[in-house]
Amino acid sequence: MLETAAGTLRMLAEPTRLHLLWQLAQGPKSVTDLTTAADVPRTVVSQHLAKLRLSGLVDTRKNGRHVIYSLHDGHLVRLIQETINHADHRVTGEPVHT
Repeated sequence: MLETAAGTLRMLAEPTRLHLLWQLAQGPKSVTDLTTAADVPRTVVSQHLAKLRLSGLVDTRKNGRHVIYSLHDGHLVRLIQETINHADHRVTGEPVHT
């Protein structure tokens, strides 16, 4: 179980992947949506999404010609939201929660 948890955290440890996951925490998105939001080349987004898919963190579905990505489950949504909230507190100096 710890190795699986560490693998998940390793996937979150790369800034572009974390940004993509943060976008997906807001709801399902296409590669085009994610490319625009991340402001990186489409090939970079596709490579990161492939890693996230293989690691089981994101799911895909077809919508016509488009592939729509979403987070695998609600645990990931909460993990990503808490990670970003924690970083926000560190950056802004807002007091920590107890």
